[in-house]
Amino acid sequence: MNVKDEYRRKLISIDEAVSMITSGCSIGAAMAASAPPGLLGALGTRCAEVENVRVFSALLLREYDFFLDPDMRGHFLLESWFYGAGERQGHELGTVSLIPSHGRDWGVRKARFDPPDFFWGTACPMDRHGYFSLSLGIGYEKDLMAVAKTVVLEINPNLPRTYGDTQVHVSQVDFIVENEAPLIELSPVEPSEEERAIGSYVAELIEDGSTIQLGIGGIPNAIATFLKDKRDLGVHTEMFTDGMVDLVEAGVITGRRKTLWPGKMVGSFALGTRRLYDFLDENLSIELQPGRVTNDPCVIAKNYKMVSVNTALQIDLTGQVVSESVGHLQYSGTGGQNDTAIGAQMSPGGKSIIALRSTAKKGTISTIVPVLPEGAKVTLLRADVDYVVTEYGVAHLKAKSIKDRVRQLVNIAHPDFREELRREAQRLRLW
Repeated sequence: MNVKDEYRRKLISIDEAVSMITSGCSIGAAMAASAPPGLLGALGTRCAEVENVRVFSALLLREYDFFLDPDMRGHFLLESWFYGAGERQGHELGTVSLIPSHGRDWGVRKARFDPPDFFWGTACPMDRHGYFSLSLGIGYEKDLMAVAKTVVLEINPNLPRTYGDTQVHVSQVDFIVENEAPLIELSPVEPSEEERAIGSYVAELIEDGSTIQLGIGGIPNAIATFLKDKRDLGVHTEMFTDGMVDLVEAGVITGRRKTLWPGKMVGSFALGTRRLYDFLDENLSIELQPGRVTNDPCVIAKNYKMVSVNTALQIDLTGQVVSESVGHLQYSGTGGQNDTAIGAQMSPGGKSIIALRSTAKKGTISTIVPVLPEGAKVTLLRADVDYVVTEYGVAHLKAKSIKDRVRQLVNIAHPDFREELRREAQRLRLW
């Protein structure tokens, strides 16, 4: 096979690719920074010709007409595993619906029970051997590629070439479109005073030689700043972030003591700034694997001293963790919280940490509550909670009774709400 000839034979325009979409079909699209902006951006142009087209994806960070224009209702439906601001807006319009699922199952379950007709993804340019790299994300992408009837890749020269299970040969692709587009970038959030306090408490729980999983946002960024005096940390995470680059450059992350993929930083997708993407480019210390691997609790547990840090919106006094909804309102998604929390606790010497600010809405409400509000979605069962951290300290709930959990959680609640929490716990007989 002459791979250059094969490439040219499969090359079509974005308009030609979008014209293949017909009523009732489904499209699996890559997520976050891997989403194909040219293809998804042009999808809305088919509105007058199609109905009931479903798109499977997650955390689409650009403004796409096909789910943000109210006139698209009935023509397109975005079925999302994880909401961002755009998905929340589309949910209100009736153009977005959540797919409840653990991160480890996103691609596996959809491929088995509801395979897409098309797969749309992004990749960096083909190498001389005919291989593309799926670059910034393979959480579920390769699982959907394997079952889709038609695979279309959008080639963007701005994407970094990453290694691991990211390689796709031109023979595995049906059509190719080219689109040079700027990458989605998320600048690091500057931690607040409360988040820095949380970060310091979490850092105290992380020992030298641990393997860590961190998310994105003020709290994870604060944690990273307090890890600068640690030694030989490793990374096994769902998402690569800029904070990890800081720790590599500081000599903190080495992976020397890792028991799984020693010396490698392992994850399934990346989201951050150009600095992060440049760090990932042709970096042999980076190993991208599908979410069914990185998020499998049994795989995670093979890392010695695995520490998983996740954030939450609310927790009740028995330990039920809400990380994806505000009452009935869907805010984000289940993601990998359950996967990584359970996997870390199965790890020899491992720990799972839930970190959250003690209040919300400018200090007017407590995030630690006697009972969860109506419609709240429990992301992590109370039986699976280990450590909980706020700016007021650490509560270790593993193997503790409800009575002890109430006492510990009240102690790390905001002082303005502690007495009320005690009274409600007594009234509800939480013992």
